[in-house]
This record gives sequence, structure tokens and C-alpha cells, in this order.
Amino acid sequence: MPVLASHRKPRARVRTTAPAVGLTTAALASVTLFSTQSAVAAPGPKPGVEDVQKKVDDLYRQAGTATQRYNQAKEASAAQRAKVDALLDDVAQRADKLNDARRTLGTYAAAQYRSGSLTPSATFFLADDPQSYVDQSQLMDRMTSRQQKAVTDFRTQQARAAKKRAEAVRSLETLTTTQTTLRTSKQNVQKKLGEARTLLSKLTAEEKARLAEIERKKEAEARRKARELAKRQAAAKTEADRKAEEAAKGSGGTGTGTGTGSDSGATTKAGQVLAFARAQIGKPYVWGATGPASYDCSGLTQAAWKSAGVNIPRTTWDQVKIGTRVATADLRPGDLVFFYDDISHVGIYKGDGMMIHAPKPGANVREESIYYMPIHGSVRPA
Repeated sequence: MPVLASHRKPRARVRTTAPAVGLTTAALASVTLFSTQSAVAAPGPKPGVEDVQKKVDDLYRQAGTATQRYNQAKEASAAQRAKVDALLDDVAQRADKLNDARRTLGTYAAAQYRSGSLTPSATFFLADDPQSYVDQSQLMDRMTSRQQKAVTDFRTQQARAAKKRAEAVRSLETLTTTQTTLRTSKQNVQKKLGEARTLLSKLTAEEKARLAEIERKKEAEARRKARELAKRQAAAKTEADRKAEEAAKGSGGTGTGTGTGSDSGATTKAGQVLAFARAQIGKPYVWGATGPASYDCSGLTQAAWKSAGVNIPRTTWDQVKIGTRVATADLRPGDLVFFYDDISHVGIYKGDGMMIHAPKPGANVREESIYYMPIHGSVRPA
């Protein structure tokens, strides 16, 4: 009998590669460890003094923006607190009225309970004097009308009290949100200032000296631009005076007394604003402060104009919206000059391209060129 060929295919031998995989894994691990060690060993170049200065300036500007948010939230919180207090007083008064209406209803209910619930016909037949009953019936009709009014008054007071309570609850929720914003803004200010202090603390003595030199050059350039503005303004004033004098001669006038009463009043107020601002020079900048011992930038401008009898808003974002917008070339003493695209800083123009302002944390109120920072725009409050 012939031998049948086997239908089974021969089993292929599979070569194990575990050792190779193990070697590959070990190699990758070695490369990763080497790369990690190299990264730790070489953290990268230390930022230059110029980079540190830009970063610190940016952090101070961000802190200024956060300070304005803090001031805004603080004002909103105070206003919302006053509204809540007024609503709670109103709710208390309406609760008293509601209780009075409730007591009136209770009085009528007690009277009905004491008089019983006899029907009118039974009362008529039992009455000693029918005419007396008629009189009593008319009185009862009037009492019923009063009862209806009492019920209406109660329902009205109840609805009004419920409406005011709901309004008070919503106002309290708004106040809570505002206070949360206030806390967040405060934390942001502290965070930005902390980062700036950390950067400055890491500088060596030599780097700090270089940073101071960069600062001096920046101030010198800003003062140069201020002097140029002062020359242009002086030339413009001379030309304006000349034209005014010629116009006065042409009209047969004497050339004197051309100023208006409003101009005179504005000049007086501006003088009071500047006198106040000068008196604050040397006092420290403190974010959120409005005087008298310290100020932030908008706190100083607000206090200065208040000393002249003019109330202006608290924040730079609101102060920039008041009064009359003026070009840099047309600035007069007392005008407010705002800085940066986000309008996070403000100073008081004193003339000749210079201002008085509360600069930043760690600095005092001082005179400085308006060109020390990028100008956003200017306003004349009054």
C-alpha cells in the first residue's frame, strides 16, 4: 500500500528577537537619559540686561493695567454695596407694612370669630329692633368693604415685598461677583509685581549698573523730545500772540484783555491742580491708593483735580472719556496725558513737555517727560 503524503505544512521556525528588542530599548533609554542630562547641564543663555529691562517694564505696565481693573472693581463693589444696603432697608420697610396688613386681617378674623357666623335672616328675626338690625347690617356692609381692602392691601404689600427681596438677592449675587473680580485683580497686581521683583533680584551688581545706565539714556532721550515740544509750543504761542495783536490793532483795540472769562477760570483751576500735584512730589506710588500719604497714577490725577473743585472718575479708562480731547502739540498745564494702548497710565501736564505723575511701585511722585512712555492721548477735564 502506497504511503500517503502528509498534508500538513512544515512549521516555520520563528526566530526570537527579544534580545534585539531589549538592546534597542536600552539604547533608546541611554539616548533619552543623555539628552535629559544635556538639557539640564545646558539651561540656555541668560537673558541680557536689555531683555530684563523690557520684561520688567512690561510687567510694570501689566501691573498698571491690573491696578486699573482693581480700582474699577473696587468702585463697582462700593456702589453695589450701597445699592444692596438700600434694597435691604426697603425690604425691611415693606416687611413692616406687610406685617401691619397681616395684623389688620387678623383683627377682622378675630372679630368674625367672636361674633359667630349667624345668617342675616336669622339675625333679622332675632333682633329686638328691626331698625336697629338695618343699621347694624349697613355697618357690616362697610366692614366687609374694609375687609376686602385689607385683603387687597395685604396682597399688594406681599407682592412688592417679594419683588424687592428677589431684587436684593440678585444685587447680592452681583456684589459677590464684583468682589471676586476685586480679589482676582488684586492677586494679578501682586503676581506681576512679584515677577518683576524676582527678575531684578537676580541681576548682578554690574548688570544693575548697566540697567541704570540704560534707564538714564531713556530719560535723556525723553527729555530731549520734551525740550523740542517746549520750543514748538513757545513758537506757536508767539505766533498766536502776534496774530492776536495784529487783529486788535486792525479793529482799533488796544491789544489787551483779549482773554475770555472761561479761559481765566480754566487757568486758575489748572494752577490749583498743579500746585496740589507739586505738593505730592516725593510721596510713594502705592497701587490702589488715592492719598493723602500715597497715590497710584489715576488716584493722583483725581485728587489733584478735586482740589480745584472738579470731580473726575477714578480709573484711567473713565478719565480719558471726560472733558475735551487735545493734541499733544496743544497741551496746556493741568491737562491729563494718557499712555500705552491699553490706557493704563496717566500724568498731569505741567508745561514744557513735562508732567507730574505717580510712576510705578518702588518710585515716588515726580516730574518726568511725557515722552518717557508711548502717548495714547490727552484730555482737558475743565
